[in-house]
Amino acid sequence: MSVRETLMLRPEQLRRRLDPASLPFASTEEVEPLVGTIGQPRALDAIEYGLATETGGYNLFLSGQPGSGRATTVLDYLEQHRKLRPAPDDWVYVHSFDDPDRPNAIGLPAGRGSELQRDMEEFVEAARREIPRAFESEEYDRRQREILNEVGRRRNELTEELKQFALERGFALEMTVAGIVTLPLQQGEPLTTEQFERLPDDQKRTIAGASEEIEERTASYARRIHQLEKEATVNVQELDRDVALFALGPLFHELRESWADQPEVLAYLEAVQRDVVTSLSDFRQPEEAESPFPFLRKPPDQLRYRVNVLVDNGNLEGAPVVVERNPTYYNLIGRVEYRAAFGSMVTDFREIKPGALHRANGGFLVLEVLDVLSHPFSWEALKRALRSGEVRIENLAEEFSPVPSATLRPEPISIDVKVVLIGTQFAYHLLYQLDDDFRELFKVKADFAPEMPWSREHQGNYAAFVSRWVRKAGLRHFDAAAVARLIEHGARLRDHQGKLSTRLLDISDVLSEASFWAGKAGHELVRAEDVDRAIEKREYRSNLLEERLRELIADGTIVIRTDGAQVGQVNGLAVLDLGDYTFGKPSRVSARVSLGRGGVESIEREIKLSGPIHSKGFMILSGYLASTYAQEWPLALAGTITFEQSYDEVEGDSASSTELYALLSALSGLPLEQGIAVTGSVDQHGEVQAVGGVTRKVEGFYATCKASGLTGRQGVLVPAANVSHLMLSDEVVEAVRERRFHIWAVRTIDEGIELLSGVPAGVRQEDGAYAPGTVHGLVEERLRRYAEAARAFAGGREEDRGED
Repeated sequence: MSVRETLMLRPEQLRRRLDPASLPFASTEEVEPLVGTIGQPRALDAIEYGLATETGGYNLFLSGQPGSGRATTVLDYLEQHRKLRPAPDDWVYVHSFDDPDRPNAIGLPAGRGSELQRDMEEFVEAARREIPRAFESEEYDRRQREILNEVGRRRNELTEELKQFALERGFALEMTVAGIVTLPLQQGEPLTTEQFERLPDDQKRTIAGASEEIEERTASYARRIHQLEKEATVNVQELDRDVALFALGPLFHELRESWADQPEVLAYLEAVQRDVVTSLSDFRQPEEAESPFPFLRKPPDQLRYRVNVLVDNGNLEGAPVVVERNPTYYNLIGRVEYRAAFGSMVTDFREIKPGALHRANGGFLVLEVLDVLSHPFSWEALKRALRSGEVRIENLAEEFSPVPSATLRPEPISIDVKVVLIGTQFAYHLLYQLDDDFRELFKVKADFAPEMPWSREHQGNYAAFVSRWVRKAGLRHFDAAAVARLIEHGARLRDHQGKLSTRLLDISDVLSEASFWAGKAGHELVRAEDVDRAIEKREYRSNLLEERLRELIADGTIVIRTDGAQVGQVNGLAVLDLGDYTFGKPSRVSARVSLGRGGVESIEREIKLSGPIHSKGFMILSGYLASTYAQEWPLALAGTITFEQSYDEVEGDSASSTELYALLSALSGLPLEQGIAVTGSVDQHGEVQAVGGVTRKVEGFYATCKASGLTGRQGVLVPAANVSHLMLSDEVVEAVRERRFHIWAVRTIDEGIELLSGVPAGVRQEDGAYAPGTVHGLVEERLRRYAEAARAFAGGREEDRGED
């Protein structure tokens, strides 16, 4: 049997099929919808552990590809876990009477925050009603008059005492607005200035001494009057306090009974009581007419008795689960808002607003890591809150303003929250390497695999997922053949006959579109042909670039030969990834050789169009040449290898075997069949290794050959290790079945070069040389001639130097 027949793959090796009859249902109407996720045992184990442990720092990071069900899975688990926890406390902010710029935070049992708010609103309304009523009573008027009458009586007594004291010393007193005026008397009449001047000196001295005594007594009188008025004021204030306490006593008593089990609330009520009795003027004023401005509808001083309910968990059953889609700094930690009032910005404790960390306190917070990292200061704020175990609301303007400004600094709130970050593997490893805090705060990694084994169990799980999505999205149900085709498509997405894709987002998209096309065709159930049409239409919407490249190949703009044979040239295969679509593209690889200094150069590498992996593959190729042919004499070779008509960077090592075939052809002079394309990497021992995207590469070359005409000798040479990765389209499989196209699997370079050239590769004989006429023999003979020519040339140059 020839090498072609020996290495040729059978049609059944090119794609795994699923017999719809093996599925235990006729349609997904009979299948129970999927609960949870599928094919992620490692991730589910990590999630269960991370959610169950209460140790600090054991927050979760869910890594994997978008669309793999990370968010849906963790939300399902969180829904189960939150029901096992009690509803967390409410949090309220109240005015601090000791430090008004630092509002106090109070934690209350779930639902009692709004109750306290309601109680304080009722208290303020009752106080506004009862206090004015108490001060309008006849009893208050009577007691106030008694205090004032007593003050008047004692004032009159002091005044009479002062007048009598002055009269005994020959003076009369007059009470004026400007104060007390003393007038000396003579025979009961005021003494004029002229009369005083005519008095003898001893009388003048007597009158002056008496005046001094009266002045001292007057000063004492003024002090006693001031003290009397002060005592009166205190007595009136005590009266007001007693009246207010009497009026508010039942209200405070009721509040204390309601909140007897909350020491912080009782302390707050004591502060409210002390403040109310010293601020009675705020309540004794009559209510003003309704203002069109909201901030003027209530007297501002009364607003300090209100309660700002920051977090209300009264209607929550279990722990909260918060998914923050826009994790800005303020959306995470909360903020203090400002409102405009007469051209200025003002605020108070009622303007304190919660963040996601407040709402998730006592429960779970779910964030997309890229969203957090893309918002300035959010990542640092999140870490700071998790490290300290509290949320401190701080406006960014305070940190960056050149001039400090007065603002509120709310008391921080302690938190107990489990944070779940969702991101990619790259984001996880980047944070792990660059951020030491990340290692301490996110110790549980739940890694979502991109694939799962194709087993009977997971076939059933795929069907259950279809059943769930059909019911959720209101689609048509799928028959068994359609489900079988979806499962095959799941394997095709992973390029593996033993694996299924766990990226269920892609599967759900196909489900939705297949249901649409089934409706267009008038099918009650979605059939296999509807699934095929949906997949075909999805590819058609995205394969414009592929069709343009095929047109350029077909009209000869891009030279790709699919027939005949040529020395030093072979068709390689690459994969172009457009994000939503990938396809295989053939490339012509050529090699040229000459006598030289033992080096083979990649033109792409020399002009820096070669990526590091491609450069590595090329260096391995050079190592293979040296170990295979340069044991007896040096490589006196100069060679160049390039991808013809390629103007972009070349990356990957999947072309290293292709380059080696072209080089061996150039050295041996043997032509290679141009109808056979090649892919596969090579090691230094000549073993052909597996590469990625083999399914798309085969289909890409098949499409090129089909456009120029299938000859029955065309095909693709793939690594044997890639056979299990083939999930070729029905068209390609059928072409292979009809022997219009072929797929060969090789393990070594020897097998590949023999198939491409039709000449045995050759093995070393007992004398150490390769058999004449074989590929290796021809290559070795060419390299030996090069070495001898190089030696002869070098010898001639030595002779020339000797003659000189």
